[in-house]
Amino acid sequence: MRPIPALLLALVAPSAVSAQCLLCAKDASSPAASGRTAAIETPLHVDIETQLDMGRVAVGATGGTVELDPMSGARRLSGDLVDLGGFAVSGVVTVRGAPGAELRIVLPAAVELAGTGGRNAMVTGLVTDLPPAPRLGPDGRLRFRFGGRLQLAGLDDGDYRGRIPVTVEYQ
Repeated sequence: MRPIPALLLALVAPSAVSAQCLLCAKDASSPAASGRTAAIETPLHVDIETQLDMGRVAVGATGGTVELDPMSGARRLSGDLVDLGGFAVSGVVTVRGAPGAELRIVLPAAVELAGTGGRNAMVTGLVTDLPPAPRLGPDGRLRFRFGGRLQLAGLDDGDYRGRIPVTVEYQ
């Protein structure tokens, strides 16, 4: 195995932030008719506090996977990878909106990261520490962490970067 350094970093940015349709408020089945006008009138704001960073690894001939758990922050390597240190950091997102409102938060199934020399790597299995039905707190805020798996092909060294879209909507 010939280790080659690979600094792995994924940037996170909100792709879509939306609220329920204001034109639908007159419909008897709309959120406004059921007393959720605050959610309709309060826009959502998404702030990326911390970018997902998988740390530094050396990649051998057969490649491997770096997995980052959002709950514990633990990083696990599998395959032909060697840990070169650095800090692996879960992504952290804060959402602000109507206090107590239920949200729908979606992360993509996979994201391609671009590296040096035209190489690519994939982030898959994105997971969060969110409960099954996430809600904004009484202060109108929700903070959550996310992690995932970075898949590297053999001898693919470099600095990989990309954007992970975070979609947040009122439920």
